[in-house]
Amino acid sequence: MRTAIDTSVLLDLLVDDPGYARASEAALRSAAGEGALLISECVLAELAPSFASEAELDEFLSDLQLQFVPSSRESAFLAGSMFRSYLARRPARGGRRVVADFLIGAHARCLADRLLARDRGYYRDYFKGLRLLEPG
Repeated sequence: MRTAIDTSVLLDLLVDDPGYARASEAALRSAAGEGALLISECVLAELAPSFASEAELDEFLSDLQLQFVPSSRESAFLAGSMFRSYLARRPARGGRRVVADFLIGAHARCLADRLLARDRGYYRDYFKGLRLLEPG
C-alpha cells in the first residue's frame, strides 16, 4: 500500500498544531504500518521553508520514512486538466485553490494507492476514485 502525504498533515507536526498534530501523527504512523509513504515535489517545496538546511529537511523525511517520488507526465497532465475544470466552475468570489493542490492530488491518484490529507472537499470533488484518508 502506497500512501501519498499532503503537506497539511506534515505541517501539523512541524508547527505542533494543537488541533491536528496528534491526529496527523497517528494517521501517519498507521499509514506507515501499511506500506510506503510518498511525497511529491510540491510537498517537498512546501516543506522546505520550514527548515534551515536541506540536511534538516532530509532528516525530517528520513525520520518519518517519507520517500520522494517525482510526478509523472500523466499526473502533471491530470493536474492541469483538473485545474482547468476548477477554473471553469470557480465562483467569482470565494476561496482560490492553487495549481500545487491539484499536482498533489494528481500525484496521489497516479502514483499511490491513497492520499492522507485534511481534505477541504476539493480532492474528493476533483479526483473521483482517489482514496482519501483523513487524520482523526
